[in-house]
Amino acid sequence: MHKRQFIKNILLAGVGTPLGLASFANQFEQMKNVPATVLASDESFWNEIRNQYILKPDYINLENGYYNFLPQPLLNKYIEHIKEVNLQGAYYMRTVQFDNKKKITARLAGIAGCSADELIITRNTTESLDMIIGGLDWKVDDEAIMAYQDYGAMLDMLDQVKNRYGIKKVMVSVPNHPKNDDEIINLYKNAITEKTKVILVSHMINISGQILPIQKICDMAHAKGVQVIVDGAHAFAHIQYKIQDLHCDYYAASLHKWLSTPLGAGMLYVNKENVKKVWPLLADGEKDLNKINRLNHTGTHPVHTDLTINDSIDYFEMIGAARKEARLRFLQNYWTSKLRSNPKIIINTPADANRSCAIANVGVAGIAPGKLAERLLKEHNIFTVAIDYAEVRGCRICPNLYTTTTELDHFIHAMEQLANNV
Repeated sequence: MHKRQFIKNILLAGVGTPLGLASFANQFEQMKNVPATVLASDESFWNEIRNQYILKPDYINLENGYYNFLPQPLLNKYIEHIKEVNLQGAYYMRTVQFDNKKKITARLAGIAGCSADELIITRNTTESLDMIIGGLDWKVDDEAIMAYQDYGAMLDMLDQVKNRYGIKKVMVSVPNHPKNDDEIINLYKNAITEKTKVILVSHMINISGQILPIQKICDMAHAKGVQVIVDGAHAFAHIQYKIQDLHCDYYAASLHKWLSTPLGAGMLYVNKENVKKVWPLLADGEKDLNKINRLNHTGTHPVHTDLTINDSIDYFEMIGAARKEARLRFLQNYWTSKLRSNPKIIINTPADANRSCAIANVGVAGIAPGKLAERLLKEHNIFTVAIDYAEVRGCRICPNLYTTTTELDHFIHAMEQLANNV
């Protein structure tokens, strides 16, 4: 059988008619007493999740980190909101849009684990973090600590701040396989001087999937009078935590990643003590410096996306945070555990379950990451993204809840074949 047809058969197997959210929720209710770690390996159960998606049959998508596209029930809700806003037009925009956004923000704060007056809905993580990085009162020779493994757009923003205000960027490099938390904490601790103003740190490193000990880093930094900005783009609705337990000063995430909202939805948490310290990205009519809504002015924007956040939270809560995390970790471990022993295959993500979840990075000795991604797609119909910087050289592999072990078996076979025929 031709490989492309084989992939189509994999993708089409088990495809059914997507259930409505009410019917789908009933299936989860029936499994409420099954431990999350047990349910994680139940392929027949998770196939029902798969049936909620319309999947492109030309390739296996293992690049869900950029954008976790919507399952059909959420896509239908999104279209309904577009139609309703379009029907009401300016009436909606001038009457209830702000009340609706306030209610959705409060609900989002509930699952994020913070106060509603410390959270705003933005368009993505980059906007959120740039608002903080660009909105602080920088002085010449202030220092900011960050890692080479942090997201490029954030490092670019700090370059701009450096060029504009004369600050100093202090770079550290996070090892792919740390011995323990102390190794990571001391990496940042040893970079602090009396001029250090902030630390930028990734909750989950986007290129490798490594989870960092954020609470411990924040506690260490605060003991030295340093604030912490956390990039949580890949952690939110992926692993379980509450922002208030992280002890950070600022936290940002993209909702169109692991919460599966429409594109263009993000959030920003600012500890209420710090709200007055931030200049907004766009000026707002709110003059009370302590109110976070003064940071939330973006002009006219697609409010139907905001409305769909509420439906995405419904979907997330129906699945359950523990069940989702357990399934995502199961999928990653399913393939990494089978490839780690191959001497020609390099896993750039810690094996410790507490240090990673769905995302992992894999390379093949003798094959450049770009060529590996190209061959996976052309020869095996598997879509990934190549990473080749900051000591992480390989392809980032991001399964989603709809990913099956059959698809991962195909990926495992492809990697073994590529490694043995470099």
